[in-house]
Amino acid sequence: MSQYEKIIETLTTLFPLWVILGTIIGIYKPSAVTWLETDLFTLGLGFLMLSMGLTLTFEDFRRCLRNPWTVGVGFAAQYFIKPLLGFTIAMVLKLSAPLATGLILVSCCPGGQASNVATYISKGNVALSVLMTTCSTVGAIVMTPLLTKLLAGQLVPVDAAGLAISTFQVVLVPTIIGVLSNEFFPKFTSKIITITPLIGVILTTLLCASPIGQVADVLKSQGAQLILPVAALHAAAFFLGYQVSKFSFGESTSRTISIECGMQSSALGFLLAQRHFTNPLVAVPSAVSVVCMALGGSALAVYWRNQPIPVDDKDDFKE
Repeated sequence: MSQYEKIIETLTTLFPLWVILGTIIGIYKPSAVTWLETDLFTLGLGFLMLSMGLTLTFEDFRRCLRNPWTVGVGFAAQYFIKPLLGFTIAMVLKLSAPLATGLILVSCCPGGQASNVATYISKGNVALSVLMTTCSTVGAIVMTPLLTKLLAGQLVPVDAAGLAISTFQVVLVPTIIGVLSNEFFPKFTSKIITITPLIGVILTTLLCASPIGQVADVLKSQGAQLILPVAALHAAAFFLGYQVSKFSFGESTSRTISIECGMQSSALGFLLAQRHFTNPLVAVPSAVSVVCMALGGSALAVYWRNQPIPVDDKDDFKE
């Protein structure tokens, strides 16, 4: 590994720190990040998905087929455990309709690129993390609007078709373009692939900081009551993702599924809330989720990094 690549890897690994700094800037200096809104925010999220797609090949999808049980458990954790947690917490805490809808929406979003970095830090299975993020991203075009409509439809009107179209445009299309570019223009992508993780971290940081800045006033006035339900959602998802996985898998895979279950694309939730719901409060849980996800995921990753993987750890993942 060259010195240049080592610097890139170090800056990428420090992802949690950049998100925390971005969050602080968003709260105390909103004008520094709120320029990234509407069309620019959509473009930024699209580029983030493109950067992920550039790291994938057709072989990665074939590996999904070789690991149906492992990837399937991760998919179920993302789209069964997490949405039910979001719905249950919203009902138990009796959140208002827009806040409950926002919590459910973000709980139905796919895994985010941040989970891959957190998995690397935690000594989890990075290849599996990338596959799970890929599968949940592809599945989001159906699962995110379907589950949001099913769980939040009785609270507020949910435009499932609009959610599906936006998810397709912002998530799936850029990812497919990235995969096709990597498959058919490997010489070109090989020249930029070393920098794409850092670009992803920069974009993720901006996409996390901007929502915070856009709802900074609400967070300052109602932040305390909003933090509890969102923090509970992430904490429970990390815990259940790990415990359920331990029934069938070893430590490395269980850590990976836990992080994948607890970390999702809050930026996508924020964008969908802004595009398809008239009440601005629907977007607030996604903004709060940015902070809770970054803090919780990075803290868990650092804790696990200091916990050794058993020598006889079983790993059913097939390369």
